[in-house]
Amino acid sequence: LGIVDPSSGQRWFIECSPSFPRQARRLDEAYPKLAGKLDGILLTHAHIGHYAGLIHLGREVMGSKGVPVHAMPRMEKFLRTQGPWSQLVGLKNIQLSPMRDGRAFALNKRLRVTPFLVPHRDEFSETVGFRIEGPNQEILWLPDIDKWEKWKTPFEKALKDVDVAYLDGTFFANGELPGRDMSKIPHPFIAETIRRLKDQPAAMRAKVRFIHLNHTNPAHNPQSTAAKQIRATGMRVAEQGERVNL
Repeated sequence: LGIVDPSSGQRWFIECSPSFPRQARRLDEAYPKLAGKLDGILLTHAHIGHYAGLIHLGREVMGSKGVPVHAMPRMEKFLRTQGPWSQLVGLKNIQLSPMRDGRAFALNKRLRVTPFLVPHRDEFSETVGFRIEGPNQEILWLPDIDKWEKWKTPFEKALKDVDVAYLDGTFFANGELPGRDMSKIPHPFIAETIRRLKDQPAAMRAKVRFIHLNHTNPAHNPQSTAAKQIRATGMRVAEQGERVNL
């Protein structure tokens, strides 16, 4: 996810995936006047798809200087003490900026972010989602969570308080990974989210955009039964390049 403020000429990235160079180019193409700008990166946790792109900020590639990387305490310690990430800190390619659960912080005068802890497989760091607030709208970013029932915050309340919600849609249903125990890699199946929200108002369901789809997820194909079932509820799979005006 990219956050762009054309008024201030700033932009930030939510997550830094292994595809960071390609994603940065896409954002350059979307906002050519801000091409190459990098005012900060906000990380949810230490799983490969969410932080491994930081390596591109090092001296072998971009050789960036003091890019703010917003991280929770365990994530911050992990980056500071474990190579090769610690080299980014030592060479001042990145500057670690601490976040705290439930504590909002300002990106600038118009934008602020609140991280919130969620239950997940926290081998190397805690896991958070983000509420991103602009002058007019608020977004929920929650790409990874074990199950909705394990979260101390009622899922429906979190959804009610925002305008758009980008949610964990890793797997569509149980049994999607033949020969593997899917309880070892828990995520809320899209089918579970559909069932949970089926009696909610249509306006509530329309906020949902599923993200973080595994390559096995049939909803990747817009013509699949799974994708059609999602659209029939008023929810949908997020599309690359879509924009939300904050």
